[in-house]
Amino acid sequence: MHCIYAHRLRIADIRLSRQLFRTRAYMVGKLQLASYANDVKTGSFLRKRHSMSLSSKQLTSSAAKRFSTKSANIFTLDPAFVASYSKKKPPFGFNGLGEIVYRRTYSRLKSDGTRERWFETVERVVNGTFRRQQEWMEQNALGWNTQEAQRKAQVMFDKIFTMKFMPPGRGLWAMGSPLTEERRLFAALNNCAFVSTRAMWDKVDGATPSKPFVFLMDAAMLGVGVGFDTLGAKAASKRQITVADPYAPASQTVTFTIPDSREGWVESTALLIDSYLAPNNCNYTFDYSQIRAAGLPIKGFGGVASGPEPLRELHDLIRNTLDKSVGQPISVTTIVDIMNLIGKCVVSGNVRRTAEIAFGDPHDREYIDLKNYKVNPQRASFGWTSNNSVFATVGMDYTDICKRVQVNGEPGFQWMENARRYGRMGEENTRDARIEGANPCNEQCLESYELCCLVETFPNNHDSIEDFMDTLESALLYAKSVTLLPTHWPETNRVMMRNRRIGTSVSGIAQFITQHGTSKLCNWLDAAYQRVQDIDRRLSEQFCVPQSVKTTSVKPSGTVSLLAGATPGMHYPESRFCIRRVRVSKHSDILPALESAGYFIEEDVVDKSSMVVEIPVDHGEGMRGLKSVSMWEQLALAALLQKHWSDNQVSCTVTFDPHVEGPQLAHALDYYQYQLKGVSFLPRTDYGAFPQMPYEAIDEATYRSMVAKIRPKSSHQLHLVRDSEKRDVEPERFCTSDKCTF
Repeated sequence: MHCIYAHRLRIADIRLSRQLFRTRAYMVGKLQLASYANDVKTGSFLRKRHSMSLSSKQLTSSAAKRFSTKSANIFTLDPAFVASYSKKKPPFGFNGLGEIVYRRTYSRLKSDGTRERWFETVERVVNGTFRRQQEWMEQNALGWNTQEAQRKAQVMFDKIFTMKFMPPGRGLWAMGSPLTEERRLFAALNNCAFVSTRAMWDKVDGATPSKPFVFLMDAAMLGVGVGFDTLGAKAASKRQITVADPYAPASQTVTFTIPDSREGWVESTALLIDSYLAPNNCNYTFDYSQIRAAGLPIKGFGGVASGPEPLRELHDLIRNTLDKSVGQPISVTTIVDIMNLIGKCVVSGNVRRTAEIAFGDPHDREYIDLKNYKVNPQRASFGWTSNNSVFATVGMDYTDICKRVQVNGEPGFQWMENARRYGRMGEENTRDARIEGANPCNEQCLESYELCCLVETFPNNHDSIEDFMDTLESALLYAKSVTLLPTHWPETNRVMMRNRRIGTSVSGIAQFITQHGTSKLCNWLDAAYQRVQDIDRRLSEQFCVPQSVKTTSVKPSGTVSLLAGATPGMHYPESRFCIRRVRVSKHSDILPALESAGYFIEEDVVDKSSMVVEIPVDHGEGMRGLKSVSMWEQLALAALLQKHWSDNQVSCTVTFDPHVEGPQLAHALDYYQYQLKGVSFLPRTDYGAFPQMPYEAIDEATYRSMVAKIRPKSSHQLHLVRDSEKRDVEPERFCTSDKCTF
């Protein structure tokens, strides 16, 4: 009876926590955990996970009603101002590529059944941003200046419309949508997270050992990329904690009917993991009958359901993994395996892409061999779901580990002592001493359970440094506004409310250097960094919150930079001229317009429901292809950006020639370990052409020939095409970069 009673109380706990979150959506930081436990009155049987994890679905009517009663005039951009942009042609980049990517990824379905145009997407995002500011200011009785907000909102609108800065892809897709306005699922606005397994055995606030695993699963299903470490294995060995057998003779069998929701998938996985790691004489069987069938639409996040099979497979694989460890402490391999299996489930569950990064000991051969599929052939089917890096130490010998890097580019390197000691390299900053790891793209060092919001600026899209400085005002205002919003994880809120970490990024760096030179770049970045600190001080005073512990990053970017016609982050393109192929639904109304404009279109050889559009791209006069940029120059550029701009980190994947530059890797790290916080490598390998590659290098003559077939008048009218496809777009997941997602 003990087992069944605990199980029922656990479900009651989930339901009650949802009710609390509904009624106290904006007061998460003030919830009293002790009184909550007393109210539930479940005694020692109450198994509170996630430090009283609160369901995001409950951020609904109550908080919104309080806001509407307090504010007679909910913020809205002046309709006449917005209408003035309806006929303006957005400056999408790369010969229509930016607009096609926008239509496919960020143009949401409106209530009238048509899709947003660019000015409407910007309107939604800006309205959502300022409504969240208004809500914060009014609920905390700080005063709300409608006229000043309208002025700043119009400036922000223009800056986004003209693509001088962008919210992250997640912000373009979610901010101001029903996901945030009605469901109030604010965690989805954040790009990335990190969770440590170090304290998984500590039972803080009633947490169970499954907590880091299901945090990763929950975050990944919201589109948040997550980093994790393997320290829980060392702790288990030291404390002699072993994996239990839930099928021992004394165990009772409990059937858990899985709700058709994200929370249901996560809860079932937690029950299963805890039956091995926090045994209570229960073994769980699962009823999958409530999970919607494959092919049905998913509300909120777009796409269609995968059915219960990916979850059923995850449960079976976790059982198989933990069965092998019964009677032993959990191993490094088991921790990474479970995290990777969860990532694979998220992909199969129609979140399409996943982003994970694992961190381990550089001297642990077990960890280093995880992606050696000759040693671990059973991991080949799921080991790809994470990039693997090591916690390097300054002064270590890199010789042996670089032999592995030379083969497949892994592991990457993270110098935590540099990250804890410095803001920008050379500037000591001890405010961030509690960080424990980093996000999957490695541009943000984070504390355990911390999330971070990024925002992207494009210096090369500005005519003057004064214009760039002005853009930073709007970019910081967007990012700081996101830090005001609670998640459904109290432990995450406690960290984020203290740190208010943001990552103001720069993209198009290769283009800026090509056109203006490195000296001008350094001057702009130094001046801009000081402006960012000034803006953050002013915004922190305005919102009455702490100054951000760190403020600047260089993210790898992805589709957002394509919209703006910018090269991603600090990286150089494969070549100056190339064909960029994108996939568009056969049902999209933009396809006939693209065909009429002269773009080459053919059926997707893999996905028969899509068509592939070829867009010729010129990255600009004088732009060098990646083959012309040495490993040493890429490292030097990363170090320059870490010194002059990023007080968080620089996401840098260095492409190298494995034969010529591979033997130099250890020497390079000997030099740059004093100038970087993190770095990863990718060997340049000729895998040969395959049909419909995303990028294909071409010469100038081929580019000119393709451009000549595009009819300018038709292509310039693409932004006026009304798309009536009824299925909502699916957002780019995680960091939107091929360098850190799979």
